[in-house]
Amino acid sequence: METQTQSITKDMTMGEIIEKFPFASEVMLSYGLHCVGCHVNPYESLENGALGHGMSDEEVNSMLQELNDLVKTHAGKAEALPKDAKITITEFAARKINEIMKTQHKDGYGLRVEVARGGCAGYTYNMDFEKTHSDDDFVFEEHGVRMFVTPKSMEFLNGTQIDYTEGLQGAGFKLNNPNVKSSCGCGKSVH
Repeated sequence: METQTQSITKDMTMGEIIEKFPFASEVMLSYGLHCVGCHVNPYESLENGALGHGMSDEEVNSMLQELNDLVKTHAGKAEALPKDAKITITEFAARKINEIMKTQHKDGYGLRVEVARGGCAGYTYNMDFEKTHSDDDFVFEEHGVRMFVTPKSMEFLNGTQIDYTEGLQGAGFKLNNPNVKSSCGCGKSVH
């Protein structure tokens, strides 16, 4: 029986768990629950998803305990980010960002960089233009580009360098993130 002190319960949806505790996907993946980024997770409870993947009640309870232990160790982690936490951008990538902003009539905007739940590996990177940043955002400026990152995303992005690559397979932005444990075959989703 779950106690009041648990942050994660069996009846929470997998999507809700990942939304509130993004770091929980690692535990869920280690138990073979690979649907943390699939279209079903916003609707399926942790217990139903686990049982649907053939887990026993004991395995579900063990995973639940491990998840709640992890929540306790991550409590306040965003506040514990070092003051020198940052992301950087190469000069070439900054030039491309400025070109895109100019063609989209977004001069003076900043670049919102975030990690969002989704994709086959659990998370995806999103980048978009925003006029202003929120009060709690980390704000960086390099090579004439302002970058905005929420504390939640900064937990995953600290130390990341944004680059732009061109090659035979096409061109695009690449995030060189030292915190990534694995990525999917398509290269658009990370864990």
